[in-house]
Amino acid sequence: VQLQASGGGLVQPGESLRLSCAASGFTSDHYAIGWFRQAPGKEREGVSCISSSDGTAYSAASVKGRFTISRDNAKNTVYLQMNRLRPEDTGVYYCAASTICTAAQAMIDYWGQETLVTVSS
Repeated sequence: VQLQASGGGLVQPGESLRLSCAASGFTSDHYAIGWFRQAPGKEREGVSCISSSDGTAYSAASVKGRFTISRDNAKNTVYLQMNRLRPEDTGVYYCAASTICTAAQAMIDYWGQETLVTVSS
């Protein structure tokens, strides 16, 4: 079972990035897939999640209206489109699989590898 996160990079404030989370070894549409991030010196936090059942999306207040999560079940991949990026979005981003969408990290079944997002002028 593996979740491979990719798409991070260095961008300027106001620019966009799209993160990808590719699942292998299991069918990702059987799980809710979420994105978490950890900023320097801060705790890891939930950013966005998409449910397995009906594709309902959930987002943290800090990213609502700027980040969009989606899934392509044919590719076993979940995407996080991040627009109007801010310096405070800087951090290490992780994707994760769980039975239901949750910000409770103890309920995560599988963690993916990280990808670094840096927003700086």
